[in-house]
Amino acid sequence: MSNSQGMNKKEVQLILNQLNVIPNKKLGQNFIVDSLLTKKIISISELNDNDIILEIGPGLGALTERLVKIVKKVYAVEIDRKLTSFLIDKFSSFDNIEVINGDILKIGIPKVNKVISNLPFTITGPIFEKVFFIDKPPHGILTIEKSIADRIFFRNEYKNFSRITVSTNSFMNPIRKYKISRNSFYPQPKIALSLIDIASKNDINDFLLNDKNREFYLRFIGGIMPYKNKDLVNALYLFLKNGFKLEIKKDDILSILRQNNIKNDKLNSFKINDFVIICKIIYKII
Repeated sequence: MSNSQGMNKKEVQLILNQLNVIPNKKLGQNFIVDSLLTKKIISISELNDNDIILEIGPGLGALTERLVKIVKKVYAVEIDRKLTSFLIDKFSSFDNIEVINGDILKIGIPKVNKVISNLPFTITGPIFEKVFFIDKPPHGILTIEKSIADRIFFRNEYKNFSRITVSTNSFMNPIRKYKISRNSFYPQPKIALSLIDIASKNDINDFLLNDKNREFYLRFIGGIMPYKNKDLVNALYLFLKNGFKLEIKKDDILSILRQNNIKNDKLNSFKINDFVIICKIIYKII
């Protein structure tokens, strides 16, 4: 099995063969084969014995086996039944871990203060929405696709400005971003990866603390971002027309914006809190 130094590629391949598991691309199954990466993740996470951790997609438990030795509790959510059985057996001597077989997007999430995961790359956006876009979100130390990380750590680069830029920065403070080698995983992912550290914002806008408002806000951001190359009036006009079949004149939208001292600029020139203010105005119209 594995040793305390983690598993190398040969060991991972051997265990997967024994379990008759073929890594599933759709499920984003890429297994850690680099003990230096797990060490780095643990080091960045600044763990203590009060931490309650959610790990999404623990796989063969390379990261999990470090977590259980430090923290108060680990909830490891694994969608694959064979891997779930393997993990339950592997950690049977620990009483501070609960291995849950299920789809993270469909199950209730336990109350945790940190999420430490190599996220399945295919569903990063929906996971963020469920796990982090909430009141008092947990701290996240996550391996994700580099292109998504670049958008979250947006630095006024137009091409990286997108839905995930605005939604993530509305709830979280991006702290640090690290490069990761694709060689750290088996099978090797085709995409470039980043390790990110994101913390809960202290000043989440009150409007976003209500479930209904938050749901509308995420729909609003998703609805205007396809028009990020347009100015605000045009983006809002198309959002209202296509999303709500609402026929409203562009002049009327412009007038409403002026009444609220909002300029009709390109979307990527607005600050995060501006989007919440604009969303509130549109929410009232609808």
